[in-house]
Amino acid sequence: MARKAAGETNREIAAALRIAPSCVSKWTKRARETGSLAPAQVGGYKPRTLSGDCAEWLRARIGSGPFTLRGLTAELAERGIKTHPRAVWVFVHAEGLSFKKNPAARGADAA
Repeated sequence: MARKAAGETNREIAAALRIAPSCVSKWTKRARETGSLAPAQVGGYKPRTLSGDCAEWLRARIGSGPFTLRGLTAELAERGIKTHPRAVWVFVHAEGLSFKKNPAARGADAA
């Protein structure tokens, strides 16, 4: 950008740096619009569906008794929250919550 400020053209800068002139013009545009040459975010950001009040409900529901991922997905759908069993699994896994169907795997309190 120092070369651009010194008055060199995009083609002159590109030839000196051995890059495409379009690259120089894109850098110039980025510096003008954002004030920085830092790269932009790649990809978007989508907030998790299972957060906030929904997450609180899920924690309470999981603590109340046996569940399956598909069952939780269906219960969420009844509450108007469209999601996928994989998203429910990610939530359950991230929270460190699980339910073992096998009584032997649950320990002494299963009896």
